[in-house]
Amino acid sequence: MMSLFSDSPSTTRTHFERQMKAVQQDVLRMGALVESSCWLARRALIDRELDAATAVDIQDKRIDELYRQIELDCVNLMALQSPVSQDLRLLSALMQLVRDLERIGDYAEDISELAVKLFPYGELAVIDRVGLMLDRCRAMVALSLESLSNLDLEAAKAIKHKDDVVDSDYESLYKALVQTPELDQGVEPVVLLVLVIRCLERMADHATNIGNRVVYIVTGKRQ
Repeated sequence: MMSLFSDSPSTTRTHFERQMKAVQQDVLRMGALVESSCWLARRALIDRELDAATAVDIQDKRIDELYRQIELDCVNLMALQSPVSQDLRLLSALMQLVRDLERIGDYAEDISELAVKLFPYGELAVIDRVGLMLDRCRAMVALSLESLSNLDLEAAKAIKHKDDVVDSDYESLYKALVQTPELDQGVEPVVLLVLVIRCLERMADHATNIGNRVVYIVTGKRQ
């Protein structure tokens, strides 16, 4: 005998969809914070604003909190609701996607910490090229979030081509740094910049991953 207080299938589905929408909104909120952290990292490294480095550290704690909450919400939706196959695909993709966002946030924090260590050395010869690489990575993160927000398949696929450019930036900058003929300030600034461009290269990889997750959400096919 059905209880008067039990949810009908349509009510249950409506509740599930409402929870799913809340999770998606949290993912986009997390993405906005990550994008902001990338901008703050640029200010710390290129504009030499040390306050921006502090702001990234504070913001990263909020990103980590959202990451844990989203992951928990996705697990609960899988376990406590009755998601259909398309829902499961979205939930599993979102769980992987927020890991990529969290890692991008971590790399932005790493770059900010490296910026603080580089600060005493003044402006270095290749910093403009590093800034260009950083801006390309920021554009990739922004495009990945746009593709997620709109479930835009073409934007998601376009990210991979931008990653090829960032990989090229990394290779050319790495060669320029390790072949630096004069090290009047010692080897430390060169090592620190190599670490910066490595962070940027990994950041771009995670933005590419997000694009691949969006392709999977939309098509059901993995890149």
